[in-house]
Amino acid sequence: MSAVPRLVIGAPSSDSGKTTVVLALLAALKERGANPVSFKCGPDYIDPMFHSRVLGIPSYNLDLFLSGRGEQGADTVRGLFCHHAAAAGIAITEGVMGFYDGVGVGSEASTYDLARTLDAPVALVVNARGAARSIAATLQGFARLEPDSHVAGFILNNCSKMLYAQLKDMLEAETGLTALGFLPRVPEAHLESRHLGLVTAEEIGGLRERLALLGRAAADSIDWEALTALAASAPDLDAPLPAVEPVPGPAPAIAVARDKAFCFYYADNLELLERLGAKLTYFSPLEDDALPSGIDGLYLGGGYPELYEQRLSANASMRRSIRDALTGGLPAFAECGGFMYLLEELDGHPMVGFLPGTAHATDRLQRFGYVTLTATRDTLLAHAGESICAHEFHYWDSTENGDACQAVKPSGRRWECVVGSPVLWAGFPHLYFYGNPACARRFVEQASARHRNRSAR
Repeated sequence: MSAVPRLVIGAPSSDSGKTTVVLALLAALKERGANPVSFKCGPDYIDPMFHSRVLGIPSYNLDLFLSGRGEQGADTVRGLFCHHAAAAGIAITEGVMGFYDGVGVGSEASTYDLARTLDAPVALVVNARGAARSIAATLQGFARLEPDSHVAGFILNNCSKMLYAQLKDMLEAETGLTALGFLPRVPEAHLESRHLGLVTAEEIGGLRERLALLGRAAADSIDWEALTALAASAPDLDAPLPAVEPVPGPAPAIAVARDKAFCFYYADNLELLERLGAKLTYFSPLEDDALPSGIDGLYLGGGYPELYEQRLSANASMRRSIRDALTGGLPAFAECGGFMYLLEELDGHPMVGFLPGTAHATDRLQRFGYVTLTATRDTLLAHAGESICAHEFHYWDSTENGDACQAVKPSGRRWECVVGSPVLWAGFPHLYFYGNPACARRFVEQASARHRNRSAR
């Protein structure tokens, strides 16, 4: 492919405002007709949802841990980036945490690691509130900590037009980096700390208005000539999409739960299932009375079922439909919120009841972060002894987390998880199929076998 203009947006720490700046940039770029595509460094589902569902911009995750680690994982990330950015005018990648913060106390899977992998210039977002020349020390430190930092420019957040005029020349002279503009405070567009849920229909209008305000602010305060020139300075990047052989035979139908309660899906997970030959059909555990007819597999993703526990519980016909289908051997993959939905109760409300145990709220993140799963017996997605890169992020816990896998964090902490059988995988860990393509293939193979058996009957 030709060189895709691309820019990674990083920051010194998580509270610098890079998400706000990225949303403002994307809104303005879309309004300018620049045909942007966006990416999110790391496993977060939320920012891509804001990009795609509120701004209407295609958005994808790029994760150097979940993609398999090492050079093979880097090749996968480059291939996915080239695939998704091929038709775009510019690619904006939002970083994660502080620029050099990755697995443990190192830089693996950090924003820096991704910028190196994509050979992309980096713009650091720095909060200018209460600082002046000290910003130069911050910028210099991040640009020079690693010789291949890729840090080439900066954007000042929470900065007035007058202050930017005073700081711009000094910071460029002190650091050798390119000033790309600033973003002023826009109180009317302030985004509250999100409860990471799907943007509902009644909320989406307000969000779009606020993001439009951010876009208009960026249109006037960003140096678009400098930003587009920096993005265009990225060298050619040519990497193929990982090869996939479709599962032989007729396309099996996999039902995917997707509504306000179940909304956490990596776009690439769904695409890979389709590349493997599956036909995806979507349904709502909140709104529909039963599973779609004629399905051969079930995918219950994560989300926030606890926010809709009363409605999920009240939909007894759907709960019964799912329980009967799973009892009848329907292959099923359920992660995090989907796993909780299959338990007997969620915070005292009856759920599907196919799996023993109940889910309950806790006051802190449980077993948060990257993990490596090793299957202790054969399951729908992995044979005994096989390892899978995964991620956990949940405040809830259950009384029966399963023992089909052993999870190990990079720190060495370990625990048992996942309820599994040859036709089932259910647990808190989130999986990324392009880092574990054999998992996706086995899911489609089991669905295909179910399809053949159903057709024979």
